[in-house]
Amino acid sequence: MNEQPQNRTAEEIQEDFTEVVRVRREKLQNLIDAGKNPYEITKFDIDSNSKKIVDGFDENQVQTVKIAGRIVSRRIMGKASFCHILDNEGTIQIYVRKDMVGDETYADFKSWDIGDIVGLSGEVFRTHMGEISVKAQEITLLSKSLLPLPEKFHGLKDNDLRYRQRYVDLIANPEVKRTFVMRSQIIKCVREFLDNRGFIEVDTPILNTIAGGATARPFITHHNTLDIDMYMRIAPELYLKRLIVGGFEKVYEMGRLFRNEGMDTRHNPEFTTVELYQAYVDFHEMMDIVEKMFCYIADKVLGTRKVVYGDVTLDLDKWEKLTMIEAVKKYTGVDFSEMDDAQAIKAAKDLGAPCDSKKQSWGYALYEVFDQLVEEHLVQPTFIYDYPVEVSPLAKKSVKDPRLTERFEFFITAREMGNAFSELNDPIDQKERFTAQVKQREKGDDEAQMMDDDFVTALEYGMPPTGGLGIGIDRMIMLFTNQSSIRDVLLFPTMKPIKK
Repeated sequence: MNEQPQNRTAEEIQEDFTEVVRVRREKLQNLIDAGKNPYEITKFDIDSNSKKIVDGFDENQVQTVKIAGRIVSRRIMGKASFCHILDNEGTIQIYVRKDMVGDETYADFKSWDIGDIVGLSGEVFRTHMGEISVKAQEITLLSKSLLPLPEKFHGLKDNDLRYRQRYVDLIANPEVKRTFVMRSQIIKCVREFLDNRGFIEVDTPILNTIAGGATARPFITHHNTLDIDMYMRIAPELYLKRLIVGGFEKVYEMGRLFRNEGMDTRHNPEFTTVELYQAYVDFHEMMDIVEKMFCYIADKVLGTRKVVYGDVTLDLDKWEKLTMIEAVKKYTGVDFSEMDDAQAIKAAKDLGAPCDSKKQSWGYALYEVFDQLVEEHLVQPTFIYDYPVEVSPLAKKSVKDPRLTERFEFFITAREMGNAFSELNDPIDQKERFTAQVKQREKGDDEAQMMDDDFVTALEYGMPPTGGLGIGIDRMIMLFTNQSSIRDVLLFPTMKPIKK
């Protein structure tokens, strides 16, 4: 579409759009009437693409290719015309001459529109302007575009529309496609890294009878045959640890989780994580895995461990390690180590991070101060460990301080990227913590965990000392692709439907 004058009304622009659509549908009908319905074509064999053609061009060799793609620009002239087509690897110029493709085909070509998908065969050459191009010998319309693409020089800039119509976004904004190609590469690297360390990838249920393994509000559905409510999984943790009980020593699962919570630049109701568990190690081994995994991905995908994110350069060779108490003291000046419940609750309130009235304890107070006042400072790679028991119902207690657990989260760009424990394997302690979580639910905390008697039974058979780790894949991809919103790394983020 041509750029519209700034003083045009929305009604005038809509009228022009409607007319363009009408004309395109009329062209389609004309093709059908002439026995040239493009939608009846079922295949077109290709043997090259835009990148291969450019990379493999040789002035001294005749090269004939068959390619296909979407028309994204064109210059229609008398007996010879140019267009650019977009394929999986980029764009390439096509030269179409009347005396080469024939009068009828050339006349058809001149009536085709930007957005139409074509297939062609021809000879590769370099134009007088130095552009490597394909001189069409045959060209065929493979699919008719009935809606116009966004204006060439401005693309699709409305973020809401970009997310709703990702298919148009990918056509209009080539850099978007690169992000999702990198997403695929990063996910492949995660699997490679874990597979090379002897981990086995498994699948566990997405529909659960208990929402367990994390502190989160679940999506609830109903199974008609069993006549029971079920929950979309909020974490695979409890199933994966059952496998450790059963004799697997290294397992992982990558997949979607579903949490019925808020939406912002860091949160989408469905998202991807990887969780992994290894027998006979503790959370320190999980720290080692995190560092090595992120460096492995950086080396493979970026070729450097200096990662640019916004206006900050992150160094994946340098990770700071702080206990939560140390981090709070470093960034607020307040030392919670020797406080009792009342002192900690007052300190949190004085710092401007008061505890929820239903969560009044030393551990909750420490965590709220960290969450509200410290996390925003953790830009460079940082491990925060020794979390309070109250917010870590599945982690083993610290032998140094029973108020704390052997748990860490790691932060980059002031975002929590992952969570790890020395896993709790004491069935009696686990049942007591589930019971405490149930009491929180009874007080109105719909994110607290439910009692999982079968998981307690599994622990009663004996689970070895185990390290566990969960990493948010989408946030990882945001980091490596330099994106500030989770919606820019999800092909189809959750959107509120538009009322018509």
